[in-house]
Amino acid sequence: MKNFKRVFGSGKPVIGMVHLGALPGSPLHDREAGLEGLVAAARADLVALQAAGFDAVMFGNENDRPYEFDVDTASTATMAYVIGQLRNEITAPFGVNVLWDPMSSIALAAATGAQFVREIFTGTYASDMGPWTPDAGKAMRYRDRLCRGDLAMLYNVSAEFADSLDRRPLADRARSAVFSSIPDAVLVSGQITGEAAALSDLEAVKKALPDTPVLANTGVKHATIADVLAVADGCVIGSALKIDGDTWKAIDPNRAQDLMDRARAARGGV
Repeated sequence: MKNFKRVFGSGKPVIGMVHLGALPGSPLHDREAGLEGLVAAARADLVALQAAGFDAVMFGNENDRPYEFDVDTASTATMAYVIGQLRNEITAPFGVNVLWDPMSSIALAAATGAQFVREIFTGTYASDMGPWTPDAGKAMRYRDRLCRGDLAMLYNVSAEFADSLDRRPLADRARSAVFSSIPDAVLVSGQITGEAAALSDLEAVKKALPDTPVLANTGVKHATIADVLAVADGCVIGSALKIDGDTWKAIDPNRAQDLMDRARAARGGV
């Protein structure tokens, strides 16, 4: 847990997503806009998040649908290029997530100097992408081989686009993941991007893990941020910040500012 506190301090961090445009090689990639289009769009979102005072930002390849477990090297390399172009403009702590590939996520973090990474590291799932069996032991050893023992590992324990084949209650699976895989934080998600995790799931996981940071990972909205932060130790937000609340649009600076104002009020002005 020391890595989490070193990155985020002792408060309840609100992490804003920079959803990169579809990368080269993925079906939705905009060839005409090219790499510079990816950089320009990411810069605009980064500026909006930092101006609103988000506690951290996270770069992800949300637009690379259909998703993969073994991500093309070009995707990871392009993400590194985009983040590298913006590196001197990033003032907040930042993390990365290469969907749905733990090894690529860790490699990207090592290449860019990211302070945290989010992924599905544990469990067994039936998913839209096929059978899903991540290997936390392999990922954690890879992190250490890359000399990134300081990298905060955020484990999503309720995979989006999937159903766990482990029939234990979510709280028991989360508790087991902490015991066996030593994450720095546990994240609880809804069924798909932009859909909220049930508050009852957050409450159950937090009750089972009183000494581990538990964050809401999807579907946090302006109307729910106060209720979420009353239970969770922080949250990750993407869709609610976008124009019209549409996951695939750019961040709306006014929506971002409004949400962070509500988050500060919920945290007692912090």
